[in-house]
Parts: sequence; structure tokens; C-alpha cells
Amino acid sequence: MYILLMGPPGAGKGTQAAELVSKFAIPHISTGDMFRAAVKEQTELGKQAKACMDAGQLVPDSVTIGIVKERLAQDDCSKGFILDGFPRTLEQANALDQTLAELRINGSKVVNITVPTEELVARLTGRRICKGCGATFHVMFNPSQKGETCDKCGGELYQRADDNEETVTKRLTVYLDQTKPLIQYYQDKGIYTEIDGLQSIDKVLADIVTSLRGE
Repeated sequence: MYILLMGPPGAGKGTQAAELVSKFAIPHISTGDMFRAAVKEQTELGKQAKACMDAGQLVPDSVTIGIVKERLAQDDCSKGFILDGFPRTLEQANALDQTLAELRINGSKVVNITVPTEELVARLTGRRICKGCGATFHVMFNPSQKGETCDKCGGELYQRADDNEETVTKRLTVYLDQTKPLIQYYQDKGIYTEIDGLQSIDKVLADIVTSLRGE
């Protein structure tokens, strides 16, 4: 099962990825995981990526693609994987297709968990963190029983600066603009499915599994 998992911040990709890992016994691979592993293992591409990051520069697509290929060629990916956060551009999508062909990986499917922007903003701006113990709460889904203080240690709860509505809205706008061409690209290839992320976690998972199995 070769899955390319798409979805904006707040759509619940992490939750669903964990369930899919358990169900299909395949690794969940995020862009961040790949970069950290390549840097830690000091592969040639990992060294190049680290040099770019240390200099405050974006890692070139050529290096990113190389790191992706290194990761997907590892033994634990032989029966499938969940690729999360990549590709992000049409250039990367084309390069990924070439990489999959070189690795003789066929039958990949794209799953996009969609959620209306206003709901995403509500989800992402509702996070609260305890200044004392670092516990995380959410005003909608996991509120503290003590309101504005932590029900674990009594510490003050606060909202991170990047969780404010203006910043979150900008992040979502960038993501949606960036992924529109990818959606069309994978729709044209006939491997794209959209899943309604407003449903319950169990229903979202059931719909993803159904789409993957072609039922």
C-alpha cells in the first residue's frame, strides 16, 4: 500500500497516519523525519541538506528528491509506506514519479483529507499550552476542566504566537495555493481521492481504507 497523504494543517493527518500504520504495518514517513534521519546518518545528501539549513537556505529540490529516494529504497518500505508532506510542488511530483518508477513501485494512491478553512482556523487557534508543565489542551476538543488554568498542575494556559487567527489563516492560504496544481495533477492521473475531514475520526479512517482498497 503506497499512500501519498495530503491535507492542510489541522485536518487530522497525523491521527489518520497513526491508524493506517497500525492497520497496514507500513511506515509513516514525513519530510521532517527524512531530513532528520539523513542528517543524523550523515549521508552525502544529509550533509548537503544540513549545510543549506545551517545557512538559513531552502534545501534544493535535487537534494530533497535524493533524500526521498534514499528513504523509500529502505527495506521497511518494501511493502508500502505513507508519504506525508511530499510532494509540495509539481516539480517534486514529477520527480517523485520518476523515483517510484526507478524503485519499481507501482499502484501508489493519493488521499487528501479536506476540511473547510473556517473549521481549520477554529481547530488551529483553539490550542492552549500550560506554562507550567507544557500540557496541551484545546478549547473545543480537549479543554482544561479548570478553564484558563491547567487541570494537571494549575499552571496558566496560553496561546502560542503562531496559533493566532491571522498567522493561521496565512499558513492555510499558502498551503491551499500551493496544493491546487497538485490536486489537478493527481486527478488527471486517476489516483486521487478526497476524504471529508469533518466526519468522525473512525469514519474518516473507514473512508480512507475503502478508497485505498478500491471498494
